Amino acid sequence: MPRIFLISLTSLLLSTAPQAARTDTGDQHLIDSGNRLAAVLRAGRSVVSENQALINDPAIGDKGLTPEAFLEQVVATYAATHGEPPVTDGLTELQTRLTEAQLAAMGEVIAEAQDQLNDPDIGFKGFIPAIFARLTNERFGEKVGDLASIKVTAPPHLVRNRKARPDAWEAAVIEQRFLSSDWQTGASFEERTDGGDGEVFRMLLPEYYSASCLSCHGQPAGEVDVTGFPKEGGAEGDLGGAISITLKP
Repeated sequence: MPRIFLISLTSLLLSTAPQAARTDTGDQHLIDSGNRLAAVLRAGRSVVSENQALINDPAIGDKGLTPEAFLEQVVATYAATHGEPPVTDGLTELQTRLTEAQLAAMGEVIAEAQDQLNDPDIGFKGFIPAIFARLTNERFGEKVGDLASIKVTAPPHLVRNRKARPDAWEAAVIEQRFLSSDWQTGASFEERTDGGDGEVFRMLLPEYYSASCLSCHGQPAGEVDVTGFPKEGGAEGDLGGAISITLKP
């Protein structure tokens, strides 16, 4: 695949706020790596969201949303927010490797979805930001092994896909911190913890419903949305999910 990423936010199109580090300053490079991975994922979801009308238009066959075109949009979206492309001089070797793997994963997911995206016989294709994110995160995991993992999860009562259910650590952070009345909106939580096969560095970054989320996740609660799921009855600003990142220290 061409190295498009070197040129230079969804059923959850979510608003975010600056993250707050909660670990020793010696882990800042890990925090920076996690924040970059989350930012690139958000840029990819945003591009899928921005192209939903095109993707779901049955009057258009070839959408022109090739992997190359998609990655160009991802890089442009990321740069518009962060002032630089996802891969740039000054990154650590690990940051470069992980970000390149993430972008390559996105390109492969889009490549494999071409028949679905370009099917002229149906309208709603079911290729939404949440699906794109899950497929990208799975492909990313295949590429980097135990170096890193990314997962989009949510409070248990909001989870629609079993694969997105929070594990014990994620559930505890969501319940004890993100849903606490005194938690700073947008602040992430980071810590070193036992990963089963040794110590790992974990981050959880909260995400909140924006107005554009509410067509699927808003009122009235229980009404079936376009994806076939009952709406959760959420409101703008409610905690809607979280990006979970695990890194090998």
